[in-house]
Amino acid sequence: MRLFGPLYDRCLVWSRHRHAPRYLAALSAAESVVFPIPPDVMLAPMALGRPAAWWRYALVCTLASVAGGLLGYLLGAAALDAIWPWMQRMGWEPAFLEVQALFQRHGFAFVFIAAFTPIPYKVFTIASGALGVALLPFTLGSLIGRGTRFFLVAGLVAWGGPRLESVLRRYVEWLGWASVVLVGMALIWMEWMR
Repeated sequence: MRLFGPLYDRCLVWSRHRHAPRYLAALSAAESVVFPIPPDVMLAPMALGRPAAWWRYALVCTLASVAGGLLGYLLGAAALDAIWPWMQRMGWEPAFLEVQALFQRHGFAFVFIAAFTPIPYKVFTIASGALGVALLPFTLGSLIGRGTRFFLVAGLVAWGGPRLESVLRRYVEWLGWASVVLVGMALIWMEWMR
């Protein structure tokens, strides 16, 4: 089933629009909370179309993504408050506290890895808020991870040109489904850690 190819094509149309930087910011923020397509698919053609502005697009993408990540963090914290009595009734409090201690010890590393790699960042933004990762390590991990990733993508595409963008287009469906699998694996791992 082709799901990510059509979404990618829609992002390409948005990347050519006169309001493309605004669309990029909205896509970056949404991807940090709910949207399944990473902003790289819009960032890459924008950097390709205007190579001199690649760093500006990467900056917009980074700042909007971290803002979206902070929203995910707040949603995670609010969700925990709402379901905490239920979790206690289910007897999940001890397992939750173990996972929480793990996230609090290694929060920066977890967030940085999720922000930089294809691991779905949104899972870790929400989980970080729910698990009580301190806001400063969360924000720094997000800024450094997202910034490194988006500046690398935009810079490479601006430098590599159309050939590099065609590789992204060829593998977008595979990358999208791999992200879905990674979300599933993260959820299974979190369940297993309980």
